[in-house]
Amino acid sequence: MRLSGFIAITRPVNSVVSGLAAALGYLIATGTIAPPVLVLIVIVMLVTAAGNVINDYFDTDIDTVNRPERPIPSGAILKGSARSYAITLFLSGILLSVFTNVICLTIVLINSLLLIVYAWKLKGIPLIGNIAVSYLSASIFLFGGAFAAGGGGLVQNMPLALITFLAMVARELLKDAEDIEGDYAGGARTLPMQIGIRTTNRLALVFAVLAICASLIPGLWWGSRYLVGIGIVDLIIFAAVFRAVSCMTSGCVKLSRATSLLKAGMFASLVIFTLAALFL
Repeated sequence: MRLSGFIAITRPVNSVVSGLAAALGYLIATGTIAPPVLVLIVIVMLVTAAGNVINDYFDTDIDTVNRPERPIPSGAILKGSARSYAITLFLSGILLSVFTNVICLTIVLINSLLLIVYAWKLKGIPLIGNIAVSYLSASIFLFGGAFAAGGGGLVQNMPLALITFLAMVARELLKDAEDIEGDYAGGARTLPMQIGIRTTNRLALVFAVLAICASLIPGLWWGSRYLVGIGIVDLIIFAAVFRAVSCMTSGCVKLSRATSLLKAGMFASLVIFTLAALFL
């Protein structure tokens, strides 16, 4: 076992981005950033990291085919150690959330349970697993809003959560199309296995377009400058998914780099939301 394995298995970049996304939810709900937001960031990072670890724990067989370089298949961390590590991270996030409010604690408990069930069972259920992980991503903004302003902050962040949910469904569908061989070997039943890769890619494009439409909603209060910025990002998101639409094999989807470009577009959208919340 290596220390680098314990770090890599948490997907540290994704965990940090999730924490910052929660802070953005706080910013949108309050219009400012205060010291307590550090607690918010840490909670989200811990739970996100735990979810990444438990996902790798349950996906060992699949990752041996699709992602042999990941910490468990590569031997950087033992499977049993990964399970204990995930439990520790989950409990740490839950313990910290006890000191927030009832809404936040409820979200953390639900999401922690859902992360485990997703990695254990839901991931292999066509579309249901995609919806579950997309909700988890979107709920980060709801958590940030609730942390800042209770139920009112949660409602205020609904449009941003909707955009995230739709874009994440699109990305999850494309990831399933990329990983169909490994998923099949691991006994999973994903949507591309049921309806084919090309149809799955087209469905991903539908969700991407819906996300683009939803991204225009904040223009009602942030105005034309926001629409210009988010419009550029929307083009990136559309182009990313469109690159994979005609693909009929997982290799083609991987070569299109659709999931990577879509992820970059989603990160760029966070920058636009941050600038809009600060200056518009």
